[in-house]
This record gives sequence, C-alpha cells and structure tokens, in this order.
Amino acid sequence: MNKYIVVNQPEKWHFSIENITVISSQDYLTNPKYSLLKKARIFNLCKDYSYQSKGYYVSLLAEARGHMPIPTVKNIVDLKTLKLVRIVSDEFDDVIQQSLKNIKSQEFTLSIYFGQNVAQKYKELSALFYKHFQVPFLRVKFNHTTKWHVQNIRAISESEIPAEHFESVHIFANQYFSKKRYDTPKLVTSDFDLAILVNPNDLAPPSNQKALKKFIDLAERMNIYAEIIEPKDLSRLSSFDALFIRQSTEVNNEAYAFARKAQQEGIALVDYPDAILKCCNKVYMAEALKNANIDTPKTIIVHKDNRNQTLDMVGLPCVLKAPDSTFSFGVKKAKTEEDFQTLVSEMLKESDLIIAQEFCPSDYDWRIGIIDDKPFYACKYYMAKGHWQIYNWNAKKKDDQDGNAECLPIEKVPKKVLNMALKSARLMGKGLYGIDIKVVNNKPMVIEINDNPNIDFGVEDLHYGDAVYTEILLAFKNRLD
Repeated sequence: MNKYIVVNQPEKWHFSIENITVISSQDYLTNPKYSLLKKARIFNLCKDYSYQSKGYYVSLLAEARGHMPIPTVKNIVDLKTLKLVRIVSDEFDDVIQQSLKNIKSQEFTLSIYFGQNVAQKYKELSALFYKHFQVPFLRVKFNHTTKWHVQNIRAISESEIPAEHFESVHIFANQYFSKKRYDTPKLVTSDFDLAILVNPNDLAPPSNQKALKKFIDLAERMNIYAEIIEPKDLSRLSSFDALFIRQSTEVNNEAYAFARKAQQEGIALVDYPDAILKCCNKVYMAEALKNANIDTPKTIIVHKDNRNQTLDMVGLPCVLKAPDSTFSFGVKKAKTEEDFQTLVSEMLKESDLIIAQEFCPSDYDWRIGIIDDKPFYACKYYMAKGHWQIYNWNAKKKDDQDGNAECLPIEKVPKKVLNMALKSARLMGKGLYGIDIKVVNNKPMVIEINDNPNIDFGVEDLHYGDAVYTEILLAFKNRLD
C-alpha cells in the first residue's frame, strides 16, 4: 500500500521518513494521478483543518477516493466541537487530574506529537487524547479552577513545533509511520500492517498465547508487520491495513464493532461482519443448512407456540441451544420432559426463538478448518471426560474442561465429511470457518458452522505445523492484492 504524508509546503518539511512520500496538499488535490490510486494511506499533516481549507479537503477527498486518511473528516469535525471535546475529556478526567496534579500554575499546555509528548510523565494522557481525535499534531490547553479543565484543543502545524522538540518529534514520527515500538532500533519496511484483535479477559480465547506468537513470528518472516491490539484500541484501527479477529465473536461485543469499522474503511479482514452475524445465530444457521439440503441432526426452531410439539420430532434426550451460543456456552441437554419444559421456559425469556436438536452421541466430532473455500487442517475433537460435549465448563479440574484432540492430514478425512464441510462453508461466503461434523451410523451431519474457529498451538497445528498459520496470513495478502 502506498503511503503519503500530505503537507502544505514539502520544502519546509523537516523530517525524513523512510518509504513514505511527502507531497503537497495542492498536488494531492489537483494531480489526477492521485485520484486514480487504488490503494493509499494518507497522513494529512496540513497546517489548517478548518472547514473548506486545503487540509479539510485532503481528508475529504481521500475518503471519497477510497484512500485511508488520518485524520478523517469526522476526526476534524470532532476537534471543532468543544462540547464533544469536553464530553470526551470527562471520560478520562481522573487521568487529567493525576497527570497535572503537581503543576503550580493555573494554566498548562500539552503538545502531542503522533500520540506522544516529549515528557514521559504525560505519556498516558497524550495517548488518550490522540486515541479520541487521531490528529498527528495536537495542542491541548488546560486551566485550573477547583480542578483542571480542558480549555481548548487544536491541531497545530509543523511550524509551531518548538526547535527543542524536533529531535523527539522525529523519533515519534518514525515510530508512528513504521508501526514499530519506541525501543525498536531498526525501521522495517513491511508489505502491510496487520492488527490481531485479542481480548485479555476472554474466557475461551480462539488462540492461545503460543499460537499468537506464531502468527507474529511467521508474519515477520513473510514481511508483514503484526501487532496485538485490544478492544480499547478501536480508534487505532485505521492505522492498519488488515485486521485478524482472535477474540470471541458476538454481535453485541467489540469484535463485531471492529469488523464493521474495518469493512467500512476498506481494511482487509478475517472475519467479515456477515460471517459473524450468520454464524453467531443458530436460528439462521439451522434455516440455511435446511434450505441447502445439508444433513443435520433433527432440528426444530422452538418458540412459545410450538414448544409442546417439539419433543415429538427431536425426542429425548435433546439438545437446546441459545441462538448466540458459542464454545458450548448456552447449550443445554434435556434428559426428561420436565428438564425440557424448565430449560425452554428459561431460554425463551432471553430469546423469542431457540433451537432444539436431536441428541446424537459420539466419541468425537470432526472439525474441518476452511479458509476461503480451502480446507487447511482437520481435527477429531473428543468429548470432555465424563461429559457429552467437547467442553465441560463445570468440570472441577481445569484439565477436564475440554477433551483430547487428534490432528490428521486432510487426505485422511472421509470424502463425505470433507465435501459436506466445504458445502457448508460456502453458505457463509469467503472467510475462516471451522465446520463441526458428527458421523453417526456412517452418516455425516453438520452440527455447527463456526466463524473465528480455534487455532491453538499444539492442537490445530499438530499435523501441518507452520502451514496452518501461513495459510491465514496468505489469505490477508490475497485480500490486499
């Protein structure tokens, strides 16, 4: 992806940044070659972002051209809205008070360059303001009455940076444009920058720590810069070319918000919002599999009007699933009619529709990993010790919470299972999926289509090793190409 720093007068630009072209705002706005660029990231460092100024139009036209500007027009407008500035600053008032508590004067000015300040003690405060406003050169004025308040925030031009700050600003600029941390001495040119979204509080993360390290190490070998980000980093997403979601996905959590923003901004993505919406809803999945004539255990969508006829179709015992159940959370087993009525009553309080499914016991489930219509790993997941599911979250010992896994070459997967997995994945479109299939009496049946499936070190990679990770990284390269 081409990267450009746009300034009013390039000849007065004091910084030399590797692998990024510095151009004038006039050139970007008027030269036809820039309007024809298919892929570009625009760092708008114009001296003025006021309405209908060149700085304003650089970000506006960048968005219209499908380029990725920083700041966006929305960021620029936010900066001008004092009410919004105060609402945002109120969100981290405690950090403001703590950071400025030792200042004796009644006024203080904080200069923020690429999210940083020359004084380390203002690092957190500077990062918070940048996180919300995404403007490369910011100046925040505070005044003190009974406590510190934000008086105003404005974008500044390079010419307003004090000479004694230039050395620090140059370091910040290199970090910012290369996406490398402060203590990284070597500036590396990468094909693209990949954000890997991880929630440190995930109860059932889709990749363990060793797998995440594998992704980062192999990405570096493939000339991809990869960085772990967290749910709090949504405002930073625009600075990446690609997003890989490695936290549990639900329609109402941050993962969907990240996917939606990435899609809106043209960032390469695994997985797409549509995949999350479809796979996270068991009602949709049941209907889609039925319409595609893909075999499943006997399944019925249960609501208040048909609950009493359900057992006639699925029998006992049966499995009840909340529409948005993941990793066996929200999946219950009814052994008796009394169990069934009690569980259905509880579950219908949360959702107007739930799923009831015939119970099909087996020693293991197949999991076929598919990326963009290509199978790239195959596992047998055995049931948790003394339990009917792969996961048993109520197990007293942590080691008993999940069953063993056996990883096999794709060619060892029965043809009927593999073909069914591929057909099921196509219902959801391109993306990364884990298709769960049981084989009962020589008959394969799809149990679930999972978006965001597990890629754990020591499990899904046991047969193909590094190839499991590189297949996914190659999928990002293909998306960007």
